[in-house]
Amino acid sequence: MAQIRLHFYQSLNDFLAPSLSHTEIIHNFDRKASVKDMIESFNVPHTEVGLILANGIAVDFNYIVQDIDYIRIYPALEDSPGTSSVLLRPEPLRPPLFVVDTNLGRLVRYLRLLGFDCLYRNDYDDDAIAQIASEQLRTVLTRDRSLLQRKIITYGYFVRSDMPKIQTKEVLKRFDLYSFLKPLSRCTHCNGKLMETDKREIAHRLKPLTRQHYDRFLICSECNQIYWQGSHSLRVRHLINEFSIKR
Repeated sequence: MAQIRLHFYQSLNDFLAPSLSHTEIIHNFDRKASVKDMIESFNVPHTEVGLILANGIAVDFNYIVQDIDYIRIYPALEDSPGTSSVLLRPEPLRPPLFVVDTNLGRLVRYLRLLGFDCLYRNDYDDDAIAQIASEQLRTVLTRDRSLLQRKIITYGYFVRSDMPKIQTKEVLKRFDLYSFLKPLSRCTHCNGKLMETDKREIAHRLKPLTRQHYDRFLICSECNQIYWQGSHSLRVRHLINEFSIKR
């Protein structure tokens, strides 16, 4: 029976049982295992990991754990003990493209409102999400940690909060998206890009009072949804301002 020591740092402790968090873990094992498999046996998705040190040396997910190893695991994009030439994954797209799990529909609307490309359908299953993420280099947003443990998913984030506004702020902070905000540039219904349109071309689709009081309109390039600064625009602006504050 082989034995190793592991220590998970910072936000990775969110995934551990209370008795194992913020402390050194002694773990016995009797089979050959990669460090990725060992980490995920503690319910920590590999997508949350940014640096792995085995006996003080940076290793990748394929490292085979050895008897008496001391493994330290640090989260992605948080303080770690220096930089490493060992990359756990290729550099992600900036800004990231997202594919979002079915239980985060309101988060999708908020992120699209801020201009981010978010694929979402309420009938996506885990297989579809994983395949889309792999083929299109998209980052998975989910509250299902088992989804993030799929090997073909390279980029992902486990959303901690169950409150949509807090979820949005969480994602903005996690991926440092503040410099990429482009509010009101993407359709909140279908993810298509918005473009200005001539009022005369859509006048037949407008209600009489809307046609009378408003002159500037945007239209979705995909679903043809029409947008204008109606009575809700002040609330939307307040929401955008709230999300734009870097925390």
